[in-house]
Amino acid sequence: MKKQLLKLVALALLTIGTTQAQKALTKEDVQEQKIQSLIKKMTIQEKVGLLHANSKFYVSGVKRLGIPEWALSDGPHGVRAEINRHDWAYAGWTNDSSTCFPPGTALAASWNPKLAYERGIVLGEEARFRKKDVLLGPGVNIIRSPLCGRNFEYMSEDPVLISAMAVPYIKALQSKDVAASVKHWLANNQEDHRTSVDVTMSERALREIYLPGFKAAIIEGGSYTVMGAYNKFRGDWCTENSYLDRDILRKEFGFKGVLMTDWDAAHSTVKAALAGLDLEMGTEKKDYNEWYFANPLIKAVQEGKVPISVVDEKVANVLRIMMKTKMLGDKSRVKGAINTPAHQKAAYNSAAEAAVLLQNNGHLLPLDFSKLKSVAVIGDNATRKHCGGGLSSEIKTLYEVTPLEAMQKKFGKNVTINYALGYEKQSSFKEGSNAGQSNTDKVDWKLIDEAVAAAKKSDVAIIFGGLNHDFDTESFDKQHMRLPYGQETLIREVTKANPNTVVVIIAGSPLELGGITSRVPSILWAWYGGMEAGNAVADVLSGKVNPSGKMPFTLPVSLQQSPAHALGNFPGRDLNVNYEEGILVGYRWFDTKKIAPQFPFGYGLSYTNFELGALSSDKATYGKEDVIKVKFTVKNTGSRYGAEVPQLYVSDPVCSVMRPAKELKAFDKVFLQPGESKTVELNVKVSDLAFYDEAQKGLNVEAGDFILQLGNSSGNISQTLKIAVK
Repeated sequence: MKKQLLKLVALALLTIGTTQAQKALTKEDVQEQKIQSLIKKMTIQEKVGLLHANSKFYVSGVKRLGIPEWALSDGPHGVRAEINRHDWAYAGWTNDSSTCFPPGTALAASWNPKLAYERGIVLGEEARFRKKDVLLGPGVNIIRSPLCGRNFEYMSEDPVLISAMAVPYIKALQSKDVAASVKHWLANNQEDHRTSVDVTMSERALREIYLPGFKAAIIEGGSYTVMGAYNKFRGDWCTENSYLDRDILRKEFGFKGVLMTDWDAAHSTVKAALAGLDLEMGTEKKDYNEWYFANPLIKAVQEGKVPISVVDEKVANVLRIMMKTKMLGDKSRVKGAINTPAHQKAAYNSAAEAAVLLQNNGHLLPLDFSKLKSVAVIGDNATRKHCGGGLSSEIKTLYEVTPLEAMQKKFGKNVTINYALGYEKQSSFKEGSNAGQSNTDKVDWKLIDEAVAAAKKSDVAIIFGGLNHDFDTESFDKQHMRLPYGQETLIREVTKANPNTVVVIIAGSPLELGGITSRVPSILWAWYGGMEAGNAVADVLSGKVNPSGKMPFTLPVSLQQSPAHALGNFPGRDLNVNYEEGILVGYRWFDTKKIAPQFPFGYGLSYTNFELGALSSDKATYGKEDVIKVKFTVKNTGSRYGAEVPQLYVSDPVCSVMRPAKELKAFDKVFLQPGESKTVELNVKVSDLAFYDEAQKGLNVEAGDFILQLGNSSGNISQTLKIAVK
């Protein structure tokens, strides 16, 4: 009896111990156990099948083990229409029309992270509706040159602004069981020779300018996948660069997701495998078994050139993301929805908040359409639809409202709208060549005369100019920064005929505006506004929406003001480009060199006025582990509801290395009724004041004084405050 009792006690203790051990296992532990269990059951052929595509946007699964095919889609600002499995033609589906948002620069121009989160939710829901598992975006590369063709997809010249917008975008998207793919890792800052150029930059520039957006996207945003860029970095292709892919991405950032190629960006089997590449996409070989990570990878394992443990690591990365997105039999996975009224409202909000009022002499805007009898609407961009351009970012959208359509619908019953083309699109698009941009400065006097006639018989003239996706596009860079198609001549002649002329710029990258700023009273930068573009711009022009956007990049007077061009380092020489400007990118260059741009970074006007109150900090002296807490008030001193974006910059006047005149460290977007004021609190970690010390090979905050600078653009600082770091 006693022995039996002892056995029962021992069994009970064993059961309790087992239960406690099971409880001690985290969700991640259980997940990793399942991953290893699946890997042990796979053949080498099945493992390798998970590491390369079996079509343009799909990757094979392992049906017998319940591992489904992986579906990827382009989609920084909308889910791309369905592509045929084995060629680039569209599949002709009738249920793949997606919500089209304004692209990256427009998102950043809103300076509103809440809109980035809202966008991520919509994209996630629509990707799931389309049964997509990975959405390729966001793009977080720095806008280094005004000419980069993909500037419109990226966000800003500043890593703090990029990080603030990318993190909520990624979190929201992935909350809908869709993996983000932050791109393009790394230094894809030009399209010319993008598949062959070798980028060299200082370690300090890498750490302070080009890495932070990716770091935030991975560590704070938790991006499940990363897409490697086409270019080389310091001699090695980005997709087989051990320093980038092993040392920084895996070890420093702790990335445990999937590193994939851009389409046709793989160059080797052994080197890429050992460097940390997981997934090969888009290689231009018809037989998928001949791809680098197909039969050649099996052969490399058999010959001992790649350990099987490296293959298993890659398979584990893929399975881990499949589990995180609930692909392996989880019935709670989001089902999705597409083109709902809420989705369309989100697209409208994004376009409306992106609009930047650059100039408003004499307060011509907003226009009171109840007092106007006639309006001239002029320009190709008044009727052109843009959602279908830009190559990989093109969207087949359910509808796209043009400015002319919106104005006719909203005001046409009571106001005569006189439309004139004004200028004609003279460019042509051919993938990989910007030759179609040549000779696009022809002045068509017949069209200008028609526009002048329309302007003369109207109370107000509105010219919709700028660019289109023959200029802002993947695969090549712009040839220049000028307004094409003789637009400056058109604007000059129309303004002479009707001084009440508004110019609306539709573009995603910097343009020279010096030829028009002295001619027209009002300039509104409205970006590519997505499917609700026309409604948003009409509401801003009429005052229903008060513009609250701020420029996410500097607008130079001329191209030669920009650092890469001032130093002759764009697009490089002999397929090598040296980022000689170092950390002085964008406003850092302009402010430090005391060069006056046309419009500074962070600039944007409103139909109301704001006042920033006294800047104060919680302490005068801080330790290196502290957080600087600053306070100030923002007051709407005007007569309209609106939003201001107070921006906190920091400078380090005495330092052992050169520091920029100022660097953005925090901002907020504050919406206020007339007469209303709010107290704003911004926090900055002292560690974020660091520079990268190349001698110490690490970030360094030197003791001494720092100057906090508060303003509403990099060019308009209203007050400063000195603090000390001990």
